[in-house]
Amino acid sequence: MKAAERLFAESGYDGTSIRAIVAKAKVNQAAINYHFDGKDGLYREVLRGAFRALTEQQLTHAEELKLMSREEALSQFVRRQLQPLLGRDEYSRHMRIFNWETVQPTAIFRNLMAEEAAPFLSFAGDLVRRFMPDADQRMVTVAAIWLLGQCSVFVRNREQLAEPPVGLVLDEQAIEWLSASISNWVVSGLRPMRTN
Repeated sequence: MKAAERLFAESGYDGTSIRAIVAKAKVNQAAINYHFDGKDGLYREVLRGAFRALTEQQLTHAEELKLMSREEALSQFVRRQLQPLLGRDEYSRHMRIFNWETVQPTAIFRNLMAEEAAPFLSFAGDLVRRFMPDADQRMVTVAAIWLLGQCSVFVRNREQLAEPPVGLVLDEQAIEWLSASISNWVVSGLRPMRTN
């Protein structure tokens, strides 16, 4: 799994051969076929692991957030979304795999997200609904996606944002500042819309 994760992060799904995975992992192809039913199954498990690594902590703390004020819950949510900025190798590989999916989407990824993303999107939607109690489901869903996007733009582009011309410093203090800033902007953005 780790060998495949590294190779998929470096070259994407299409650019990674089963032969390269076998060589890097020092296993035979029969083991991959037996345990994962081939390259597609292995890629699916790598994607599942990456997605869960990025969302598991949020879902684990879902009940805690329900007991907090909506502003504090939002702040905690944003902070946890930004935690991968402090991670190094593993989170970086996960984000590179997802970036490959942005430019060369696979059916494997789309199918997995249809299955795996529902609890996380629902969790984000519940948080949004606290700010927009009268919004219809479509509005809540779009606002939840927007909320996730406010953080993911930083996480997905971490490596580029750390370089010039931006030069974003990625330490604990910077993450706290960024988290507070995004939380304040999001609270302003989630005010219920008025219709005249």
